[in-house]
Amino acid sequence: MAARGPRGRAIASLGRLVEAGARGLAFAGGTILLALSLMTVASILGRALDGFGLTAVPGDYEMVANGCAIAVFFFLPWCQLKRGHVTVDILTGAFPPRVQAVFGLIGDVLITFVSAVILRQLWFGFGEKFPYGSDALRDALGMGYKPFYPETTYELQVPVWILYGVALAGAVMMVLVGLYTIARAWGWVRDGQEGTS
Repeated sequence: MAARGPRGRAIASLGRLVEAGARGLAFAGGTILLALSLMTVASILGRALDGFGLTAVPGDYEMVANGCAIAVFFFLPWCQLKRGHVTVDILTGAFPPRVQAVFGLIGDVLITFVSAVILRQLWFGFGEKFPYGSDALRDALGMGYKPFYPETTYELQVPVWILYGVALAGAVMMVLVGLYTIARAWGWVRDGQEGTS
């Protein structure tokens, strides 16, 4: 069904923008996982062929752990946008379409709330790791005290604040997608069933 009125057109336009951002992050997450897979194969072959002068990829465990965490943050917005989270439809399927839409709205509100809490906590973690900025700026942004030294990963010495910062991009997008899905679900509740606008 076509979007009705200026508000409906605005929500549809915002939806296209949100979908493009979420899709881009999902593709980036998939690219990260593909690169990690290839790196893991190279590392395993290096270990297996150690006697022939090859070796494992240095920091392979570290790269897999951090890369997978970032990929998860990049996949979450797309999953929320497409309603891919786990739901229990055994009971809700028996209700009328409008009640099902209300349950969907409640789910979107709860996921957005949890996403905001995750973003907040990730921001605090980023602030604890980020070694730059004046005390006044850090206070204004809620970043806490500046660390005495920049923390790095064990083997590759990658500054941890960079990893937090990259994950923050996915967390911010997740909250934005959550806010959009609330607006979309509210329209579905008004229309009386999901997927109408």
